[in-house]
Amino acid sequence: MFKRLSIFLYGVVSYAIFFGTYLYAVGFVGNFGVPRTLDGSASASFTSALLVDLGLLGLFAIQHSVMARPAFKRWFTRLVPVSAERSTYVLLSSLLLIAMFAWWQPLGGVVWTVTDPTLRGVLWGCFAFGWLLVLVSTFLINHFDLFGLRQVWLQLMGRPYTELAFRTPGIYRLVRHPLYVGWLFAFWATPTMTISHLVFAIATTGYILIAVQLEERDLVAHHGQVYRDYRDRVPMLIPFTRKRKLDDPFMRRQRS
Repeated sequence: MFKRLSIFLYGVVSYAIFFGTYLYAVGFVGNFGVPRTLDGSASASFTSALLVDLGLLGLFAIQHSVMARPAFKRWFTRLVPVSAERSTYVLLSSLLLIAMFAWWQPLGGVVWTVTDPTLRGVLWGCFAFGWLLVLVSTFLINHFDLFGLRQVWLQLMGRPYTELAFRTPGIYRLVRHPLYVGWLFAFWATPTMTISHLVFAIATTGYILIAVQLEERDLVAHHGQVYRDYRDRVPMLIPFTRKRKLDDPFMRRQRS
């Protein structure tokens, strides 16, 4: 019982660190409410600061992608309990984000500034929409499973973990990866685009475009034809950009 309780508490603490990191990230990217943000006066040479920032982003991208792959999970669960695998992934991701917050080097310089109050309001609205979409997207598919709480709760109760059924609720019927869409809004929507922010936005967008391909490959391998059919009828990131096939079984069910 002590082991099960320890794993549960580990999962809860990991989640709490994640959620605090998520809230801090809103202020970090938006440049408000936290002691260190993306922007600011440059304190080092442009080249050295850029290398530090790209290194921090690269470390997060590598960890986030490698630990999400099924082959790594199979190896990793030889070292940690299966029920704690997701919580460990969440914890390490959060710690790398915290490291980025702590050691990020502002680059200085402004790429654009929007001064019109209405347009600034629109951009801030898009920024808020992005962060909200990220959160809502996780709850639509099971927030607590995605961040490891369901796994540690089931093991605490002595119940086996069961895979979630493949579902496409709400906005998942418009795009396959609304969570990534939310990140793109959150990272690009800003009334003042500095060089630091632009580097961050470009790097994270590049990572998203690579990560989504890796994730799609894993989803096809896991769900098979069900996901292939879903991929055929629903666009990846931009809504209403893919025509549904008339012979699609999904469309036939809709017409019948």
